[in-house]
Amino acid sequence: QVQLVESGGGLVQAGGSLRLSCAASGSIFSINAMDWYRQAPGKQRELVATITSSDSTNYEDSVKGRFTISRDNAKNTVNLQMNSLKPEDTAVYYCRMVVRISPRISSPMYQYWGQGTQVTVSS
Repeated sequence: QVQLVESGGGLVQAGGSLRLSCAASGSIFSINAMDWYRQAPGKQRELVATITSSDSTNYEDSVKGRFTISRDNAKNTVNLQMNSLKPEDTAVYYCRMVVRISPRISSPMYQYWGQGTQVTVSS
């Protein structure tokens, strides 16, 4: 089994910064994509940022230039540096990882989710 544990959420004033981290543990052979999603009250969960195994990144338009996603493969960790935060960034943030648990070439990959961490930006 694979577990993802998030940390780093909290309350910050508009214009401030927060850094989220998500660490995976358990039976892991390799990790493909690592993502951050968020879900605001009354809204659907949305993809915020993605980083692939080759370190290619992609961002939702509203966070481009403000958020930076990074990964540490040695530690099975993904981070999200959030700068110039806005009240509309307020949400529960979730990490997701696509994991291969077996070294066999034909083995499937599974997605795992973190428990979520609250980010609140006050105006």
